[in-house]
Amino acid sequence: MRKVEELGFNCGIILVCIEERVVVSRKKIVFTGGGSAGHVTPNIAIINEVKNQWDIHYIGSETGIERDLIKKNGIQYYGISSGKLRRYVDFENIRDIFRVVKGYLEARKLLKKIKPSLVFSKGGFVTVPVVLAARTLNIPILIHESDITPGLTNKISKRFATKIFTSFEEAKKYFPEDRTIVTGSPIRREIRAGNAKKGRDYLGFNAELPILTVMGGSLGSKSVNEAIRNTLEILLRKYQIVHICGKNNVNEEMTMITGYSQFEYINEMLPDVLAATDIVVSRGGSNALFEFLALKKPMLIIPLRLNQSRGDQILNAHAFQQKGYSMTLMEENLNSETLVENIDTLYLNKMTFIANMRGSKRNEALRVLVDEINAF
Repeated sequence: MRKVEELGFNCGIILVCIEERVVVSRKKIVFTGGGSAGHVTPNIAIINEVKNQWDIHYIGSETGIERDLIKKNGIQYYGISSGKLRRYVDFENIRDIFRVVKGYLEARKLLKKIKPSLVFSKGGFVTVPVVLAARTLNIPILIHESDITPGLTNKISKRFATKIFTSFEEAKKYFPEDRTIVTGSPIRREIRAGNAKKGRDYLGFNAELPILTVMGGSLGSKSVNEAIRNTLEILLRKYQIVHICGKNNVNEEMTMITGYSQFEYINEMLPDVLAATDIVVSRGGSNALFEFLALKKPMLIIPLRLNQSRGDQILNAHAFQQKGYSMTLMEENLNSETLVENIDTLYLNKMTFIANMRGSKRNEALRVLVDEINAF
């Protein structure tokens, strides 16, 4: 009996040692991306798929939205200094040069400590110091570009990247052909698993009137927020409205209006809310558009003006409209009358948009990117 107990004890020790060895030997990957939710949620989608195979670390800015989103998901987070990369003359550019240099030194120190086998960058100002640091340490780098034309960060990063992935076929021409793959945008698996009834119950809505979801981006949109609120009286006759209006943009005077629910941001319940949604009004950020495409939600896209961006949202909106997935309302044409008219047209023709979206083949991005990562 004693020999059996000793044998079991020794086997237990061996198993523990094996388990510890497996944990220690797991490869490490650093994700980076920030500045807006669009640079973070695709990373989260990938992280959720590879977290059992890789030891996950995340490098972002010290105060950006990515910090809260990543920490909510229980991922090891490191904040570094970052500066905005501007295309125009501004005194802040001088200060930001020093911030980028500081961020590079911080990132290099972190990467030397973490010793990752791979860095995956989704874009945003904070990624440049991380990518530069990874290059000097000979760490393989994968980057993903969401928009039709690359942002300044990926224009810089592409020369250091081992492989480059794009959401749009049109974007491929801006990158080295031998290192670029068109994948579409990685969509969180959980976004597809929403329950419409749970969504309506959460919102306090009924099943009689259709639900219009308005998303102005993670930072909110003053013009879209104001246009929706100025037309509430008309819109609420036909729709129930979910208004995701961005941080500090909830209008407290409108919190008790029946059929109108406001949120700064929806996290865990978003899949259920989108499952209950019939049509969407959105900015032209690529990640959100691809999520709506995956869920077959007809879209009215109101892209940022050229004086507010490099024009990427306008190009994204036109590309989706040409494929028959959405309608576009330019912000300079946005007023109460045009907003109501476009929303009504979108809803009346929603089945046509849904049929067009069913023909989309850009739904395998998550699987492709996970396979590419696991190949390292």
